[in-house]
Amino acid sequence: MNSLASNMYALSIDQMVTSIAANGHELSVLVQGHMGTGKSSILKMLAEKFKTHTPCYFDCTTKDLGDITIPNIAKLDDGTGYVTYLTNEELGAHHLTPIILMVDEYGKANPAVKTALNRVLYERRIGAYKLHADSIVFATTNLGAEGVGDLLPAHSLDRVTTSKMRKPDNMEWITWGIDNDIDHTLLGFAKDNPQCFYSFEDQENPEENPYIYHPRTTRSAFVTPRSLEAASKWLKVREELDDQTLTAMLIGTIGDRAAMDLMAFVKLADQLPSAESIKSDPMNAKVPDSAAAVCMVVYRALASIERDWVSPWMKYMSRLGAEAQGLFVNGVRDKKYSKQSVVMTNGDFTEWARNNNYMFAADKK
Repeated sequence: MNSLASNMYALSIDQMVTSIAANGHELSVLVQGHMGTGKSSILKMLAEKFKTHTPCYFDCTTKDLGDITIPNIAKLDDGTGYVTYLTNEELGAHHLTPIILMVDEYGKANPAVKTALNRVLYERRIGAYKLHADSIVFATTNLGAEGVGDLLPAHSLDRVTTSKMRKPDNMEWITWGIDNDIDHTLLGFAKDNPQCFYSFEDQENPEENPYIYHPRTTRSAFVTPRSLEAASKWLKVREELDDQTLTAMLIGTIGDRAAMDLMAFVKLADQLPSAESIKSDPMNAKVPDSAAAVCMVVYRALASIERDWVSPWMKYMSRLGAEAQGLFVNGVRDKKYSKQSVVMTNGDFTEWARNNNYMFAADKK
């Protein structure tokens, strides 16, 4: 799936979740997307919407035909019998209540498994089992152009609605990262390096973007949203590692070019004031010299701020430039921001909003 139309109408992960939530009980959507971009997290996002449904994860890469159903002998009173089939627990049919079934890595399944799953995806049936009428079913697969073995026959594609999921851009990923404990140094790196989120489909020459995966070259590690999350975990233990060790771990996680550039941001982190200094003495706490370091301070505040230090932060923020203040406020205004009500109900924040002509109300949580 690499046509001009499919690229133009590629959906964000939020749009994909909305589509599946709207019609996933009737039709199965096959989500095609880049590796490491959060396709698997669609199941979690749907489970948050449908709290009475049981989430079920079926990993096609680990299955053979015999892993889908197994024979079970049913005996009649006259001594005769017949063979029935029990389904794999991961398919969730045994629940007899609404489920959300994610058929993951569908394109990498062996041919017999793909054929066996056709009826599940199209009819919501497997063997003698029929899924509850309110059950939601969808599948995921990588882009065929990535060259990682995702292929589906025409008769399988005809049973699903195929839709392409685009990669997040850097600001979308940062918004997610603020609420998911991503290291603030990495958030600053992501803001300054939007090319880490570009698609290889837009670049004929793989050397144009040394950060990302490209099927025309061999890179043992590269940047994806998934590998950036892993890099964040290395940054969180950097106090236990020397620079050479940390750099080596990052090279093995996000590739050499991204690792070297990220280490430059690690050095910038030394300019940051401590959170405690901002809380206790906001008018004298250190203000970083570089714009990148200022961004890191803002992202750290968005991720860690609590009700008892919103006011000190607002005093400190007044010493930052207009761009940094706007970065913080726009982060707070994002509808997904988990601490929105904590910040927006603070008197110093609302006063800042009035003085700067920002009109919004606290989210009701």
